[in-house]
Amino acid sequence: MLKQVHIYIKGDVIGVGFRAWTKIQAKILGVNGWVKNNYDRPDVFGGAGGVEAVIQGEEEKINQMINLLKKGPPVARVDDIDVFWQEPKEIFEGFEIKK
Repeated sequence: MLKQVHIYIKGDVIGVGFRAWTKIQAKILGVNGWVKNNYDRPDVFGGAGGVEAVIQGEEEKINQMINLLKKGPPVARVDDIDVFWQEPKEIFEGFEIKK
């Protein structure tokens, strides 16, 4: 059964390779979706911005991805993540870094 989450990642996560690292982790786990930097939601991220991602796949693999995102790559500092489970409205093929 295809599941989907929309995730907001807060902390020192911009300019540290977080998006590229996320794409690699998604490929390893076999989940699809996208990741991007977001500066347009100060209500969510504060003034510094954060990283936003949508991940699709099996629930177990999504949960593994969430646990990885809570830690982030070694050079990042993740302060908090918000996870919202959603019904998939489109099916993603692969995983991309959005601009």
